[in-house]
Amino acid sequence: MSSNEQRRQAAKSKLERQLARREEQARKRRTVAVTTTIVVVIAAVVGVYFLTRTGGGGDGAASAPPSSTATSEPSNSEQISIPTELAPAPSRPEPLPNQVSCTYRSEGEPAKPVDPPEDGEVSSQGTVQATIEANVGTIPITLDRSLAPCTVNSFVHLAESEFYNDTPCHRISTSGLQMLQCGDPTGEGTGGPGYQFDDETYSDIQYGRGYLAMANSGADTNGSQFFIVYGEAPLQSNYTVFGTVSKEGLKVVDKVARAGHDGSFSSAGGGHPNKKVNFEKVTVRS
Repeated sequence: MSSNEQRRQAAKSKLERQLARREEQARKRRTVAVTTTIVVVIAAVVGVYFLTRTGGGGDGAASAPPSSTATSEPSNSEQISIPTELAPAPSRPEPLPNQVSCTYRSEGEPAKPVDPPEDGEVSSQGTVQATIEANVGTIPITLDRSLAPCTVNSFVHLAESEFYNDTPCHRISTSGLQMLQCGDPTGEGTGGPGYQFDDETYSDIQYGRGYLAMANSGADTNGSQFFIVYGEAPLQSNYTVFGTVSKEGLKVVDKVARAGHDGSFSSAGGGHPNKKVNFEKVTVRS
């Protein structure tokens, strides 16, 4: 074989080896791409499964409104920003009559044995001082009859009946809507006192830090559950405001908020507080 033919044969062999390497590399790239696609698809399916199977938390009977940023709400305390200034004191644009009529309708089974308040006329004058003694600290509150006399009458009745004693706060939201929800002895968000009563709302309520408001599951479905607004609260005027929380009480709530939550209320926003809250005793004094 001539030297020229040997060189041609060597060049041909080299070219064949290069083509073989390129084909092998292309095959490996195709394999990696297919494998990556499969992994991404599986991860997406698993994510959807857990989002649809592990949220909720059972807040159907009485719930605070959903957070406007429920899907991105932080559970890490380092991400929580809490306002320090109290909102202006709530007040009705038009005062109520001195006496209003209240009706408390039977609805379901009570989460703890308690009778409903008596129907009839109640005063819309004055305030009631109350104290929530909890495992995390003391939360003084002021109930204002001029805002919601039937609601104040119900809260006082439940407190004096020891309905709120040994009751957890089952939900906290830390972004969009910043509130702590309490008042269900079951701790599931579905329990109530076995009765309901009408809303006592008014238009253009501006909810803010320090407000005490009733949770509900629709119009005129108030029961025992309520929420404490400790920060931002961009809400429509659908939730009865019936009092305020003191600065000292809000400091206690702030500590609970900064501890974050478990994200269990994925649809409504928030979750069970990481720092557990349990009302040991609720007392009222006129």
